[in-house]
Amino acid sequence: MGQVRIIGGAWRGRRLAVADYPGLRPTPDRVRETLFNWLAGTIGGARCLDLFAGAGALGFEALSRGARSATLVERNNQLVRQLHAARAALDAQQAEIICAEALTWLHQAHEPFDIVFLDPPFRRDYVKKTCALLSNRGHLTPTAQIYTETERGAAPPGAGWQALKQARAGQVEYSLYRYTGEMNEVDGALSGHL
Repeated sequence: MGQVRIIGGAWRGRRLAVADYPGLRPTPDRVRETLFNWLAGTIGGARCLDLFAGAGALGFEALSRGARSATLVERNNQLVRQLHAARAALDAQQAEIICAEALTWLHQAHEPFDIVFLDPPFRRDYVKKTCALLSNRGHLTPTAQIYTETERGAAPPGAGWQALKQARAGQVEYSLYRYTGEMNEVDGALSGHL
């Protein structure tokens, strides 16, 4: 069992347990620090969505830094139990934890978010599919920003997305995007991939 540390805001320094689960990679401290520096002007009062939440490092960090709410979506029951324990330890009443597969949940949910954290399993083409669902199914406010964390060389979100910030840490690429309003041609083909 490892730990992840909240690095800023009201819960700065608090540590959350992280299960030893294959493929789980909580966002490293220095990457999170860079990300939340990028979001410094917009995180306060934001409605956040943490897809593929894993240990919940991004969602809980957002709440610590003043986000109004965070919806954490994770499919693995063991990790969901861990997320509930973290919410209880922090008394994070603004956190909603949902046990569901991310793409399936996006087909069913209909609420807009200001900031979306997208840190899917590596070596799968999740970013393009997920961004298509986010843009075409009413999940984004007009000024929404999306953070993506992928392996080096992974496919970008596709048409209609503007890169605001991009950086690299080892084999990980992380970026902040804004949707510019063009329809993404991938949406119509998504149903066969779920």
